[in-house]
Amino acid sequence: MIIMKKERLVKLLKELLRNSRRSDRELAKAIDASQPTVTRNRRILAKYIRSYTIVPEFSKIGYEILAITFAKAKICSKKEAEEKVERARKWTAQHSSIIFACDGEGLGKDTVIVSLHKDYSKYANFMREYSVNFADFISDVQSFVTSLKTGMITKPFDLKYLADDVDNNISIAE
Repeated sequence: MIIMKKERLVKLLKELLRNSRRSDRELAKAIDASQPTVTRNRRILAKYIRSYTIVPEFSKIGYEILAITFAKAKICSKKEAEEKVERARKWTAQHSSIIFACDGEGLGKDTVIVSLHKDYSKYANFMREYSVNFADFISDVQSFVTSLKTGMITKPFDLKYLADDVDNNISIAE
């Protein structure tokens, strides 16, 4: 059966989400294509893939705390906001414990940071530094903190679950 190129790209993306460690030969078997086709299609998909990485057992490598921090930005001029956003980009880039940060909307807040911490004291120091560095920019900071060692994890963090959610209607330009 001949599969259209876009459908093959989507199938390959799904397989890479499930396990990106597989060789092109193994991936070719999974999507019923040749190894050179998979290699070619990986190059096409490169612009849709931010990175190839692992998802570790965070608690087993020393992280005890996962924090989701919400804050409300203070109202300021557009120029001032652009300067503060750039400052925030630099600050978040310097903190490897931050795994995601962006603006958004909900719970009366407009920024969110997802971070991992070795223990509660590291988390407390992080929050203190965040508050001091952005006191002129943010207000009403709240965090949801969970223990990765003692918390009841009903579904562990992993991107492989998205493979079952990706559909053939995503826009992949060939």
